Amino acid sequence: MQDFSDDLRRLRGRLEEAEVYLRVEALRARRPQLEAESSRPDLWEVPERARAVTSELASISEDLTRFDRLAADISDVETLNQLAVEEGDESEEAEIARLVSDIGARFDELEVRSLFTGEFDERDAVCQIKSGEGGTDSQDWAEMLLRMYRRWAERRGFDLEVTALSEGTEAGFSSVDFLVKGRGAYGWMRSEHGVHRLVRISPFNNEGKRQTAFTAVDVAPFFEDVADEVVIDEKDLRVDTYRSSGAGGQHVNVTDSAVRITHLPTGIVTSCQNERSQHQNKERAMQMLSGKLLNLERKRRSDEIAGIKGEQRKVGFGSQIRSYVMQPYQMVRDQRTRYETPNVDAVLGGGLDPFMESWLRWSRASGAAGPVEGAGTVAERGPAAGGVSE
Repeated sequence: MQDFSDDLRRLRGRLEEAEVYLRVEALRARRPQLEAESSRPDLWEVPERARAVTSELASISEDLTRFDRLAADISDVETLNQLAVEEGDESEEAEIARLVSDIGARFDELEVRSLFTGEFDERDAVCQIKSGEGGTDSQDWAEMLLRMYRRWAERRGFDLEVTALSEGTEAGFSSVDFLVKGRGAYGWMRSEHGVHRLVRISPFNNEGKRQTAFTAVDVAPFFEDVADEVVIDEKDLRVDTYRSSGAGGQHVNVTDSAVRITHLPTGIVTSCQNERSQHQNKERAMQMLSGKLLNLERKRRSDEIAGIKGEQRKVGFGSQIRSYVMQPYQMVRDQRTRYETPNVDAVLGGGLDPFMESWLRWSRASGAAGPVEGAGTVAERGPAAGGVSE
């Protein structure tokens, strides 16, 4: 009979660590308060407050349920192991090994959450993909990245909602705005903020040459209630309306109800075209703008504290955070963490978790609070034009 004592002691130790980083004692004290508030008959008279209460209660309940299930499962496998040892029953060995491995994997997933140290990591994420150097290949690369993030979101049980897009001249997208909705979406997506480089044999090059394309990904937290976090002066805004574009369908408006908002002092632009009215599109675009402005302000403050000017670079050579090489060899490599894999297809198919987890660990170890130098927002940089063949 295999001795599982050390394995079980390690699991018990990990449970004690989880009790600390999940703040279980504080959560148990907070839950009755939220339950009492959520049962108030006048709760939904202030919808913003109601959403905040119910969201916090759901998050706390989820964390406590996971913790309690882990604690119960560890106790069960400890009991099973003790009985097997006392009776010399080797038939239970495979089952105990399976349970130990399963609980360990669940701890691995839970411990990643402890890496979410940002103030807004639990929020949804507002994202933009914008093509840069590489011409048509860059626009096609923007569409490939959107597909990659959509598949990743599906794997994690998140919703990805495209709010606006501008089609490319020949293929793909010039830009696309989207929301990733789910608990911790921004905490995960923070790692993707920056310039992404693709190297491949271009399907748009008649000579079959290898082409390098660059596309920028901008990520910010999403705020349902704009006024709570950011004050935006209407005089600083230019609001344009236009007819929705895209592939069509029942949810695409046929009137000029799509809205594009430009924040004049910073040049940041947000758009929304898939809501049912111009008012709803404007409200959603304002929510996305608030997240981007808050992100920009936090970056400015960080630069001031660190004494950094915050160099702004174009979406091109030397600015990438991650390279996806399909020719002459296969490799995806993150320039910040040095994590890499030769399985490009798996990454483009949504297998981003290893890159995101390695960035979270690197970020906490290095004290990085957000994007690396030179990877500011798309609005800060602006895309460069032209193709880059090799």
